[in-house]
Amino acid sequence: MMNLKKILIATTNKGKLEDIREILKDMKLNIISFLDFNDYPDVIEDGETFEANAKLKAKAAFKKYKIPVIADDSGLSVDQLSGAPGVISARYAGENATDDDNNKKLIRELEKYSEPHHAKYICVAVYYDGNSFVSAYGECKGKIIKKGRGTNGFGYDPYFVSDNYELTMGELSLEEKNKVSHRLKAFEQLKHILEKL
Repeated sequence: MMNLKKILIATTNKGKLEDIREILKDMKLNIISFLDFNDYPDVIEDGETFEANAKLKAKAAFKKYKIPVIADDSGLSVDQLSGAPGVISARYAGENATDDDNNKKLIRELEKYSEPHHAKYICVAVYYDGNSFVSAYGECKGKIIKKGRGTNGFGYDPYFVSDNYELTMGELSLEEKNKVSHRLKAFEQLKHILEKL
């Protein structure tokens, strides 16, 4: 096991941070995040893949703080839209788009296609220690529905029904959502890789 005393999670999202802390809790790490700093780097995520964007964030954070970093990027991929919204999931309807704007655009784009609208959430998590990257991948398959349901979660959750569920991600409890979460799968995989290093 490598010496992983202090590790930086490259996020300001409190919900995401709690999820990651929970997954890594038995690794005896001192986990900090961008929330512990006032001057964290604002990274332009212009990579063509989720992995490229996660690496951009990890590199920028390591360059600034010289602390081993875990960063991730995630989004929605819809089969009928050739993988869109993909890496621009958070800004699908424009640079300052709200979740509502993005969801409206998604449903508009799907109007010309017949159901079911097969889709998947994808997450790539990377670890970077200044020398090399370790990457892990997670996905959650499901479908997009036309009318959103539920107020839990964020992003496309009210419109996404995971395989084996009747409820949308917006209707599931956090505990239920985490059982099938793309982020959980990616970070669980990353944890197993780190434990072997």
